[in-house]
Amino acid sequence: MKDLIDELTAAHRDVQRREDDGTDLFAVRLRRTYPAAVADVWDAVTDPERLVRWFLPVTGDLRPGGSYQLEGNVGGDIVTCEPPRHLAVTWGAPQSVVTVRLTAEAAGRTVLELEHTVPAEFAGSGAGALYVGPGWDVSFLALGTYLRGVVVADPAAWENTLEGQHYSAGSIAAWSEVIGASGTATADEIAAAADTARAQFTPDLVATPGG
Repeated sequence: MKDLIDELTAAHRDVQRREDDGTDLFAVRLRRTYPAAVADVWDAVTDPERLVRWFLPVTGDLRPGGSYQLEGNVGGDIVTCEPPRHLAVTWGAPQSVVTVRLTAEAAGRTVLELEHTVPAEFAGSGAGALYVGPGWDVSFLALGTYLRGVVVADPAAWENTLEGQHYSAGSIAAWSEVIGASGTATADEIAAAADTARAQFTPDLVATPGG
């Protein structure tokens, strides 16, 4: 369990409300440093043959202006692809955009920053981060595990194991704290969103007294 706690604290989380091109939106951001070169991390997050080993199978016209579909999950359009540092895609809907930026650090390390933006009229408040943040936390964990050379038979299925759900419970707590500090949601909004997130990401723990 300590290893999972260390993994949670390895990531920096942030929630902001801002205006982009006249659109009022909420931005959910997650940042982590990986012990791998930029080219390797970029390849891991864009090559379908590598994505399936830590994330999900992906199909589609995988080029700028094309589209993608994650197996059993969302699809969208590829808005920007500038190897090896900048990728932006719509995420399930045109208004939902996920942007990935990579920055090289010393000693062959790479900072990966993911930003998921949604217009305020759809998100409601910063508490909406609880609907996506825990899922991204699991993905960041899976990427780190993969880059260390650890093979997981079914990366997507791990999220539903008790170990995975305990990790998500820690993520929900972390995001709740970040949202509260950001001032982008009321305590009641955070509590309601956290309950929804627990039902989504930790169903077995919710159903188990003391879980």
